[in-house]
Amino acid sequence: MEISRRAILTAAALAALLVNIAGCAGAVRTELPPWVSTRAPANAPLYIRTLGPDQQFVEFATDAVGRRLPAPTNEQPTRILALSGGGAGGAFGAGALVGLTQAGSRPQFTVVTGVSAGALIAPYAFLGSSWDSELADSYTSGAGQGVLKLRGLGALFGSSLYRGAPLQKLVDRYVTDDLLTAVAIEAEKGRLLLVATTDVDSGQPVIWDLGSIARYGGADARTLFRDVLVASASVPGMFPPVVMHFRMGGQVYDEAHVDGGVTLPFFVAPQLPDQGESMRAAQVFVLIDGPLDERPEATPLQAREIFSRSVSTSLHVMMRTKLELEASRAAAHGIALEYTAVPAAYPHHDAFDFSAASMRPLFEFAAHCAQQAHLWTGLRRGAASDTESVGGTGTPDVACPADDAQIERLALALP
Repeated sequence: MEISRRAILTAAALAALLVNIAGCAGAVRTELPPWVSTRAPANAPLYIRTLGPDQQFVEFATDAVGRRLPAPTNEQPTRILALSGGGAGGAFGAGALVGLTQAGSRPQFTVVTGVSAGALIAPYAFLGSSWDSELADSYTSGAGQGVLKLRGLGALFGSSLYRGAPLQKLVDRYVTDDLLTAVAIEAEKGRLLLVATTDVDSGQPVIWDLGSIARYGGADARTLFRDVLVASASVPGMFPPVVMHFRMGGQVYDEAHVDGGVTLPFFVAPQLPDQGESMRAAQVFVLIDGPLDERPEATPLQAREIFSRSVSTSLHVMMRTKLELEASRAAAHGIALEYTAVPAAYPHHDAFDFSAASMRPLFEFAAHCAQQAHLWTGLRRGAASDTESVGGTGTPDVACPADDAQIERLALALP
């Protein structure tokens, strides 16, 4: 989940306090697990953790996994959807997908990747329009209103400000046996559903192949599937890390995982093999569940406000830098890239306000823009857009993402 500025300050203050009282808490880990030292360096290519029929995990480089994808055709090119974090801003991504369905323009994605809030949307994006009712319910019914439960004095000696059980219960409500069966069926076709978490000990991203977990996880598949989603959405300091038990190389490991957005704002994987002209039909869609930039505002010259504004700005810069990198890669390989984000002009939306009153308007805004074909912005190659603003979004004076001046300026600047 993308962290709101107030939440960042609270988590930072809590972390500082925990450091001071660590000696009293007795919960600080002083030794790294033995397998952490074997991890690849942070700048190494991403690896995908895939579960095999023997219920053991193996990590493959993304190019190796890419070679296993279905061969693209003119009717069904390789399409990758990358979903970012955003907390309650996930209502934007959910509404966009439902709106694309209603417009009859929602493609089947060969690969769906998710980080943080995007991880919670990813299974529905993967399964397609037949799961739209569940997706809409999760972001418009107010089901998440009770997810923030303070731990009280326990926060002083624990790992988080809020309890982890409500988030786990919420995800468990939607990760049903039927959903796992449907994911397994689609994974059998060679399609990929990938979610990123961050390994607390190594400080590196871990990409989980949820399709293989659904196929080969056995009796523990639902629990592990759910735990990966919960971990990916667990903002450090806000929610406790999720400890996962799994087998790899004949050994049983315990790893603590937190929000995938700590290390990856979003990710495009796997690396596609060179398949000549068919590769040039490949498409990448990046759906960002928040704005790409800060709204200009007068910032009080006080330590708390300056710190808050600085951290929030850093998160936006990291997102734009990642988008620029992926655009460069796509351009180098002749792959089409389109993206969307919440317009900066959209009324302030607290990433931790999970009320239906806050999330439903954002859901409906995105759905309307998708229905009107004003959701995506592509690389303009220096050419000005010829689109016109679409009215009737239900949000006065807010243009759809494809008509937003700031989003278009970024497109003009991309490779």
